[in-house]
Amino acid sequence: MDVYTYRIKRFDPEKDNAPRWEEFRIEMEPSDRVLDGLIKIKDSLDGSLTFRRSCAHGVCGSCAMKINGRNALACQTLIQDLSSGTGPTIVLEPLPALPVLKDLVVDMEPFFGNNEKALPYLINGEPAPERERLQSPEDQQKILQAITCIMCGCCTSSCPSYWADKEYLGPAALLKAFRFIFDTRDRAGDDRLERIARIHGLWRCHSIYNCVEVCPKAIDITGHISKLKRLAIKKKLP
Repeated sequence: MDVYTYRIKRFDPEKDNAPRWEEFRIEMEPSDRVLDGLIKIKDSLDGSLTFRRSCAHGVCGSCAMKINGRNALACQTLIQDLSSGTGPTIVLEPLPALPVLKDLVVDMEPFFGNNEKALPYLINGEPAPERERLQSPEDQQKILQAITCIMCGCCTSSCPSYWADKEYLGPAALLKAFRFIFDTRDRAGDDRLERIARIHGLWRCHSIYNCVEVCPKAIDITGHISKLKRLAIKKKLP
């Protein structure tokens, strides 16, 4: 086992006036995950260290944080993939652009609030079929990438447009809008498109591609937003 230094940006609102850095040295296998190290620190060195985790398998998105300067999931990031270019130090920070509650935990309410504005659910007022609303494999393929979004917040918190405008819906909310606008079973596409095409919405995306670079599910978020822009132009929305 090798010794690694975890340099963690910490903040306790009950006693800190500003964030501070703290370092922990622990023995880890290169094949271990960043999350494994955090759990080890909390269990054996400092029980007050605060971070989110749940499934630990890249499904829930809970452990999203900034790792060596890049948003990622701690459960998917291997120590060996970090140490080769940065040495034995692993730098961890909370997701940027979101209010810090404590240590690596941020307030996700602004993120989920923007998601709600995109009407992230199927809307169809037609009589329900006997079993289910069917969709062809070809139509399902069009929204397959968007369906795999786990709402971790990596994309939105890495977006410079969101850094500058906290009212901007952000890439995750726009991707969720895409998922239902292009779903052949949904009947609220025009209403949803009008909602996201307003100020602080669709046109705040400047195709910077930060969202694509950090997405743990490798979703082409910018490409999906571009399709929404083309649809909005086609429908002559502002």
